[in-house]
Amino acid sequence: MKTHAFTLLALFSVLLGLAQDRVTGELFATRSEIIAQNGMVATSHPLATQVGLDILKKGGNAIDAAIAANATLGLMEPTGCGIGGDLFVILWDAKTKKLHGLNASGRSPKSLSLEYFEEKDFTKIPAYGPLSVSVPGAVDGWFELHGKFGSLPMQDILNPAINYAENGFPLTELIGHYFNLSVNRFMASELPNIRDTYVIDGKIPKEGEIFKNPYLANTYRNIAKGGRDAFYKGEIAKTIAGFIKEHGGFLSKEDLASHKSEWVDPVSVNYRGYDVWELPPNGQGIAALQMLQILEGYDFSNIEFGSTEHLHLFTEAKKLAFEDRAKYYADMHFANVPVDELISDEYANKRRELITERASKYDAGEISAGETIYLTTADKEGNMVSFIQSNYRGMGSGMVPPKLGFMLQNRGELFNLKRGFFNTYEPGKRPFHTIIPAFITKDNKPFLSFGVMGGDFQPQGHTQIVMNVIDFGMNIQEAGDAPRWDHAGTSKPTGEPAEGTGTVHVESGIPYETVRGLMSKRHKVGFGLGGYGGYQAILWDDENKVYRGASESRKDGQAAGF
Repeated sequence: MKTHAFTLLALFSVLLGLAQDRVTGELFATRSEIIAQNGMVATSHPLATQVGLDILKKGGNAIDAAIAANATLGLMEPTGCGIGGDLFVILWDAKTKKLHGLNASGRSPKSLSLEYFEEKDFTKIPAYGPLSVSVPGAVDGWFELHGKFGSLPMQDILNPAINYAENGFPLTELIGHYFNLSVNRFMASELPNIRDTYVIDGKIPKEGEIFKNPYLANTYRNIAKGGRDAFYKGEIAKTIAGFIKEHGGFLSKEDLASHKSEWVDPVSVNYRGYDVWELPPNGQGIAALQMLQILEGYDFSNIEFGSTEHLHLFTEAKKLAFEDRAKYYADMHFANVPVDELISDEYANKRRELITERASKYDAGEISAGETIYLTTADKEGNMVSFIQSNYRGMGSGMVPPKLGFMLQNRGELFNLKRGFFNTYEPGKRPFHTIIPAFITKDNKPFLSFGVMGGDFQPQGHTQIVMNVIDFGMNIQEAGDAPRWDHAGTSKPTGEPAEGTGTVHVESGIPYETVRGLMSKRHKVGFGLGGYGGYQAILWDDENKVYRGASESRKDGQAAGF
């Protein structure tokens, strides 16, 4: 009886808004920002954050710490990333005071043609199995970053992940949940090497239970000793290619051996005095820039956060940008993507004119044109790294090469199998990518390194964070904890058309008054579970000369500094 009464009292307190006991900041914030002078690491796993901090304390820089944390996450959060996947980075180099971009995404098999899919009557590339596997670019990305900016030996950088893989670590709550869902699904589908790699003593580890991956420890040792060629030209490559061929796929030793990452120039728009930076396609980062260009035309000093007007204007801007995303975004070595025009003031002005007081359906503009992890690091020299890495669809394709300890990505699923589109499948082409890092500068100085995970949600998440900080004055922890919303149903780069005006999914923190207001504007409104991404951020406070870090409560992560 007492328990029942206490539960009712707790519920009553929540409904009255009395459950928030913080005496400073926004009521929805889960904690204060982390503040430190010498360095900062923010990742989606506390142990990976500590690994990154240890690297900084040993004299490594932000680049070393990012690689070490990513290697640790590939072990500890295989539901979101791993060396079977790709990565993208935006990096502030303190020495040259310049931003650098790295596209470390892999390409489709050169021996797999569009005709193959047409002859087999495929309308889309299957999510699971060998046909969705493209070259994994992460390891080459590590060595590109390390060769250009790293300081510690790669052996020292990978040692913490090797030790954890060999000796084990306890699974955290959210990762344990997704790990069990994914491994059970792959085992039910009888995909190869799942049990051998992910099942311990006959059972799938759960939250708090110890997981080891000695195969991955050995793979990391080989990479640390033999460099990127150990992965792309040695026994690892031979094992990957032979395994894929054995199971009916096309990824070859030649595809792996010829892989190369690409240094690219980030692109930006100025949003109310702040330069917001993204990478150009084959990723979707410029969708956030397009949204911001449209939204800058509205005065949000007179629009309340989370209000009907806020969500309506945001959603319409998203729909406009995503129709362009479906039409134009693709590997720029194969398609003449009109990036400058898409993010221009003139184009934003034309697109903004299409927005009315009601939910609308849009077409792409006419232009003349030929589960994931995010982490961020910063060091005492002023280097800052915005780093995102993924296998796609959680763990990936389900294809686990024997005794290597990781799953290959299924990014190839995101090609369009219809002819005549920018993102139509071609051999040796990089697929459309959802994962995007972000960066903000102010007056040519670093301001904020951040990212938001979550597939199609990512440009929406980036835009929400930028607006939360710049328009609504939130600190970076509040900006990540603030209630979110996600619009789904626009046209896709894989060829599927828009679903009417789509659906706005809202988190529980969005008031019902806003939901009712959206419905009055003819929006469909729904509720989602776990589809609102995961966020980390580091801000450089130039006035106080300190870093401020944040990691939101939707994931198991942590920000920490020293």
